[in-house]
Amino acid sequence: LVQLLESGGGSVQAGGSLRLSCEASGVSATAYCMAWFRQRPGQEREGVAGTDVRGPRTYRTTYADSVKGRFVVTRLNRNTLVLQMDNLTPEDTATYYCTARNDDICSLRMPDQYDSWGQGTQVTVSL
Repeated sequence: LVQLLESGGGSVQAGGSLRLSCEASGVSATAYCMAWFRQRPGQEREGVAGTDVRGPRTYRTTYADSVKGRFVVTRLNRNTLVLQMDNLTPEDTATYYCTARNDDICSLRMPDQYDSWGQGTQVTVSL
């Protein structure tokens, strides 16, 4: 059973930056993709950024259109996923979740396919 633990959320003003981290435990397979989703109050969970597995320590990153050019996702190793968020806007306010699945591909459009989820970390951006 893979367990995920997020950290790094908080409150910032618009234009500011935050860095989220996710530590996974129990990842035994090399083909285990990881991704970030977020959920705003009253809305469905949406994909933010993902890392598809392309080989040993080789990953392909994907992004939602709303965060391209502002967010950067990095898979540091098999167990660690980082999301650098710059130029934040109030629309980025949400609970951010780290997720993983035992597969090469982490689609940002199908949250139901994931095996494991973290508890979430709150990001609040004010004007």
